[in-house]
Amino acid sequence: MVILTDPLGREIREMAASRIDIDANDSMDFEVTLMLAGYQNDIVKKGRIFVPGTEFGGMINGRKTNTAEGTVTVKGRTWRGFLEKKIIKPPSGSDYKIISGELNTVIRSLLSDAGLVGLFQGATTSTGVSVTNFQFNRYTTLRKGLKKLLAGVGYRMELTYIQQEGGAPGYVEVQAVPAVDYSETIEVSQDSQIDFIIEEAAYQTNHLICLGSGELKDRMVVDLYVQGDGSIGTTQHYFGEDEIVEVYDYPSVSDTEEETAESQLTKGGKERLSQIMDYTHMDMDVAKLGIDVGIGDIVGGRDYITGTTASKPIKNKIYVEEDGQTKINYILEGETEDEDTIQ
Repeated sequence: MVILTDPLGREIREMAASRIDIDANDSMDFEVTLMLAGYQNDIVKKGRIFVPGTEFGGMINGRKTNTAEGTVTVKGRTWRGFLEKKIIKPPSGSDYKIISGELNTVIRSLLSDAGLVGLFQGATTSTGVSVTNFQFNRYTTLRKGLKKLLAGVGYRMELTYIQQEGGAPGYVEVQAVPAVDYSETIEVSQDSQIDFIIEEAAYQTNHLICLGSGELKDRMVVDLYVQGDGSIGTTQHYFGEDEIVEVYDYPSVSDTEEETAESQLTKGGKERLSQIMDYTHMDMDVAKLGIDVGIGDIVGGRDYITGTTASKPIKNKIYVEEDGQTKINYILEGETEDEDTIQ
């Protein structure tokens, strides 16, 4: 069930559409397709749509009329899409935005900085978990910044559209919740009768030469190596034909009050190497697990034929409603999401 509101967030009615498609965390947009005969003038720009008790929804920002098909398609940005269009900027005179505090308190502060309080509200409950001097990438988006901050302490971001009583405008609650690793308790295999795909690639890049500031022989160089257990260190593990090398170029790195240039170069190099090293990809029909899995939670599978095992976070959830039938599609992490490139 998808509910329509006016631009102030006051509920109007349930939407009757031939198809509704809400992509929460990839394209971060939605489309609601209605027959021309069913279109009503209460569907306006900045009106909201939402699925009660979920994060599925967003704000209307456009429409397309197709007379040949007799349809009107209403379009908009999802709530994560709003967070993606806000930037965490370094304070004046500083190289980086650095923050400390309890997770939900930090979320409330960042939402306030972004001017989103009202439409969005950070949870007022305490997680009991704090970060100290967390440094955001320069000019990262609010969505990516929160994802990285929370992942570092084993948490994920949960968004829920909250309905108010008495016709008061609703709002999007943002809170930090522990990321659940379902792969530790639920393992999908050939025995589970759930289809899945597991793909692995070995002997990808395992040595990254990181080049920092300086010229020629005076240029800063850090060598990073993939270890036998998949971690990243400074001791070479693969040699000869097994060594696969690439170069990471970060010429603008420099010392700051908070961090040395070498430390920044190492951190950036580790992020890059984690994207291009050996990988195992997995795809499965998560909906058939029969559990409410959130974006950032982890699921796992085992292929008895090849012996390959994999566990992957949920990257995206897509809500589809068509001809009265509702389905939620889950997308697992494949390649690592592109990191920020502004240094």
